[in-house]
Amino acid sequence: MAQGKLVILGAGESGQGAALLGKAKGYQVFVSDGKRMPEKARQLFEQHEIEFEQQGHNLSRLVDADIAVKSPGIPDSAPVIQELLAHGVEVISEIEWGFRFTDKPIIAITGSNGKTTTTSMIHKLLTDAGLSAGLGGNIGKSFAAQVMGQEPDYYVLEVSSFQLDGTTQFQPHIAVITNITPDHLDRYNYKFEAYIASKMSISHRQSQDDFLVYDQDDPVLAQSVAQSVAQSKIQASLMPYSTKTSVAQGSYIDRDTLVINTPEKLINMPILDLNVKGVHNQKNAMAAATVGALLNIRKETIRQSLEHFQSVEHRLEFVLKINNVTYINDSKATNVNSVYYALESMESPTVWIVGGEDKGNDYNELLPLVNEKVKAIICLGLSNEKIIQTFGSVVDMLVETHSMSDAVQVAYRLAGRGDTVLLSPACASFDLFENYEDRGRQFKNAVRQL
Repeated sequence: MAQGKLVILGAGESGQGAALLGKAKGYQVFVSDGKRMPEKARQLFEQHEIEFEQQGHNLSRLVDADIAVKSPGIPDSAPVIQELLAHGVEVISEIEWGFRFTDKPIIAITGSNGKTTTTSMIHKLLTDAGLSAGLGGNIGKSFAAQVMGQEPDYYVLEVSSFQLDGTTQFQPHIAVITNITPDHLDRYNYKFEAYIASKMSISHRQSQDDFLVYDQDDPVLAQSVAQSVAQSKIQASLMPYSTKTSVAQGSYIDRDTLVINTPEKLINMPILDLNVKGVHNQKNAMAAATVGALLNIRKETIRQSLEHFQSVEHRLEFVLKINNVTYINDSKATNVNSVYYALESMESPTVWIVGGEDKGNDYNELLPLVNEKVKAIICLGLSNEKIIQTFGSVVDMLVETHSMSDAVQVAYRLAGRGDTVLLSPACASFDLFENYEDRGRQFKNAVRQL
């Protein structure tokens, strides 16, 4: 049954799932992690008799592999990846690896912002409709691990550009692109075009039987879709959604009615009365509703499911109200565009906690909103020069801090009755935290200790 040698780079959730799938399919599996592995991962590998190494890479052993599955956090420019490629080893992502062992239809969601919320909405919608749906990719359980067991009817996957970069066959039945704005440019040599190409690749292997759902109002995205169609890179049926103009196929808003027109059905329903606020969430819900219509889910189920949807943790999440000051955790806002949405939805004077590992951010587009809504800025990161340079003359108070507890204590002192304290960092978290979840939880704990 031996299939060949499989190397897994990185022992996180996706690496663990990829290793188990490889073992189940008869591969000789070796896991290599440049850092110290979590205890849970070590125990799992020992239990399943999977060989592993940590805190470094044994290159001579790695280059002997037939195929390598890498963690999305490892850039293609990393020496270990370059070495594998030079030796002719195929390097793919866990999404690609899982895809090669399933024939279940996949709904894959990507975009610079809104993909976690949209993915969660779609997953809830399918389960509310009585369909079994696996949740994976950037959220939920490892996709590869789910492929091993009793498979669901559908997979709903949140996929990042990094995961898409490692695909060669991945073909979702329904692809959703929420928007494309500059993000992760540090991984794309600061070339926006390279990042756009990465996002668009989600649709490039789809067939005429598949669907591409996308935001027609996003100029970069609309232009990219039009170009891809002109270059015959997209074969899928286009299902745009828009809050501004009517579309022949897809969904749009006509006064107070949401119109969804798919090849199978036409749905008219009152505009969704969402629990989650903001224009961006209305768009996320339109994307989800379009997917629901494509899967022939009943109109009433679509409406009820989306209207009862609760906001995702770390995404404009209400934490507490203390002395009439509201604390909001938006730790998942790791780019400028996400922060734009957050500040746009603020309705009271705001103390804004921002900063982290900069990914090539241009903060200038936030200037009008900061001018209008922000009374004080608290920097939380190891490198704050760009934030200070952009906003130093715009707000009355700008303070640098180096821990979450300090940032929250300063915010507590600066905020007055009726104000909002917003953690919306615009940056990656890796300088001071494990990830954005760790950052969000530390914020919530610090607030609860006030």
